[in-house]
Amino acid sequence: MRAHHDGSELYVSSQSPALGETVSLFVRVPAGTRATRIHLRRLSDGEPVFTSAVVDRTDRAGDVWWRAEMPLRNPVTPYRFLVRTSQGVRWLTGAGLTPYDVPDATDFRIVAHPPPPAWACDAVVYQIFPDRFAKSFEKELPAWATGAAWGTPSARGPNATKVLYGGDLDGIMQRLDHIATLGANTLYLTPFFPGRSNHRYDASSFDRVDPLLGGDEALTRLTRAVHDRGWRLLGDLTTNHTGAAHPWFTDERGFYYFKNTGGYECWLGHPSLPKLNWGSPELRHRFRAVAQRWLVDPGLDGWRIDVANMTGRRGAEDWTHEVATLLRKAVHEVRPDGLLIAEHAHDATADLDRDGWHGTMNYAGFTRPVWSWLRADNLPFDDFLGVPVEVPHRDAAQTVAAMSAFSAQMSWRSSTTSWQMLGSHDTARIRTVVGDAARQEVAAGLLLTLPGTPMIFAGDEFGLTGSTNEAARQPMPWGSSPSRAFAAYQALIRLRRDQPALRSGGLRWVHAEGDSLVFLRESARQTLLVLARRRAGEPLKLTGLPGNTSWENLYGGGKPLYTETDGSTAIDGYGPAFQVWQADI
Repeated sequence: MRAHHDGSELYVSSQSPALGETVSLFVRVPAGTRATRIHLRRLSDGEPVFTSAVVDRTDRAGDVWWRAEMPLRNPVTPYRFLVRTSQGVRWLTGAGLTPYDVPDATDFRIVAHPPPPAWACDAVVYQIFPDRFAKSFEKELPAWATGAAWGTPSARGPNATKVLYGGDLDGIMQRLDHIATLGANTLYLTPFFPGRSNHRYDASSFDRVDPLLGGDEALTRLTRAVHDRGWRLLGDLTTNHTGAAHPWFTDERGFYYFKNTGGYECWLGHPSLPKLNWGSPELRHRFRAVAQRWLVDPGLDGWRIDVANMTGRRGAEDWTHEVATLLRKAVHEVRPDGLLIAEHAHDATADLDRDGWHGTMNYAGFTRPVWSWLRADNLPFDDFLGVPVEVPHRDAAQTVAAMSAFSAQMSWRSSTTSWQMLGSHDTARIRTVVGDAARQEVAAGLLLTLPGTPMIFAGDEFGLTGSTNEAARQPMPWGSSPSRAFAAYQALIRLRRDQPALRSGGLRWVHAEGDSLVFLRESARQTLLVLARRRAGEPLKLTGLPGNTSWENLYGGGKPLYTETDGSTAIDGYGPAFQVWQADI
């Protein structure tokens, strides 16, 4: 292994520093690599400042830890290290070691804005699409809707969003024991406001809960039940558009973009979703009140922001960061421990590490790489999360390169608060992508052991399938037999809960080649070795691990390991497989 640093507590003395504080930063230089000098380079008021690092200690493995002190003058401080060894001078940034100058975009970052809520690092998020989760009472359907019997296949075609199965909030409350058995502790509901679709992203009001879901009283009951279990509950807020049935659309023309030639701006050409104009001070005032109202009563714990990447952006206008800051302050005023997560389907890095979104839905840096590494040989769809190509076949090295490229351009704090997903209500199901239960277990293993906040779309634990978002939104198959997928998710969630290094430890990649990924999750008191293999192959020979160390298997049924004095070991080649070991140190 090479010299290493990341933003975890193992390498940074404070995860929530304030302006004016000084933090200690550490670089690990592996045994056998002699660094003669290391400098910290930070940006202060935009100007590079160099500080010499000093040797802090040598650990039992022979790795040498260097320390540098960094005062925080700016809300966001980019930094990197200049490492001199016998092989020459290298820059160490989030992109790794490079023997040439690189732009500042991949510098490590310390963020001194108020931190995300402490509970977020322990969260396992469970996403619920209310209409398809559980039904507690029969409804009289509105004129725009068509009813469907529970258990019948999801509707397809242009009118699919008008089909209601009748799921509601009391139905969710009645199934909380299922979520508890699985092990999730944070519920995220797609919109509960009334609309003219089953997804409700076309809100006709932000003032009340859809009566089809049980109304305001049902949300109060659900919130109380969730909190009684010590869990969290998050809502879904559409800030880019409303539905055309919203009274603002007729009463507040300044809230939207009406054209002089007739018509109006709408989301991706859908006339039912008129786009909001965040240049309006009154709109900002109204939305601030909306965001706060539901955090106060019934007491939601935060929001996922729909289409955050487009919110406030239109042509030459760009108020996105102002909107994010406004909502962050609004949440913090009434709920200091509230969470704010932004939907962003591609590169969200430019919108993070400010005083706005705490994190993003990490499709680009997690979902896409995992899909392209674990995809089945034959797929029933030709779409790569909105890109008009089939999901590509990529090897382990390309997968890690993609993950690293995105994580290198955001702070550790933003990266670990962001949601890692194998799919959502907007995508194909992970079982359809990977093709079988064995590979789904490998995918779930990565979801629950890599840095980031895991989010599970309800139904994945049953192995539900679906090649489009509508096909994937199947009603929950209550009464079906326990599945291999459920047992795997349950055990992996328990593993994450029981092993602190999986929630707050640093990350070091050990091996990424072909069909195998291997990495370490490390804290000051724990070292875990994780193997993901997509198919069987030759035994894997690893080097660079802590030497003279025994490793106990915690997951996957693998044999105990032992690393020799030189840090080498071998792992059997069966697969698909997902295994975790803990070092006896």
